[in-house]
Amino acid sequence: MWPWLVSGLVLAADQLTKAIVLDRLPPSEPLPVLPPVLYFTYIHNTGAAFGLFKGQQLLFIIVSLAVIAWMGWELAARAKPPLVMRWGCALVLGGAIGNLIDRLRFGYVVDFIDLRVWPVFNIGDSAITIGVGLLLLHAFRRRGA
Repeated sequence: MWPWLVSGLVLAADQLTKAIVLDRLPPSEPLPVLPPVLYFTYIHNTGAAFGLFKGQQLLFIIVSLAVIAWMGWELAARAKPPLVMRWGCALVLGGAIGNLIDRLRFGYVVDFIDLRVWPVFNIGDSAITIGVGLLLLHAFRRRGA
């Protein structure tokens, strides 16, 4: 049951932080948090990771729905998947739902975490990245690589 809770917490944190950003930050104006390392810069991301494939909203919505269905199936269909796989699926699921909500609601994803040496991202993106890393770790462990 806890993977569903983790997904819900990721989704809640993602949407709450985005709501705060939408309410308090003007687009494209950096807010120093821990300069020179961390800024909050509200941007509209119409692309995928790193802003790739801008404007392909329908494609991203379809891919998001497929990923959400796959992660949900992995969590629901397996009796007791390995812990690293449960964490990975839960993180990807919560982050993917959060970004899908943005795409459906606004036509773009709200990004705001700006490290100045990396493209601007959000909580959902972070969860997806960590989750995919855990799923890759699980896959490599299974293969004995």
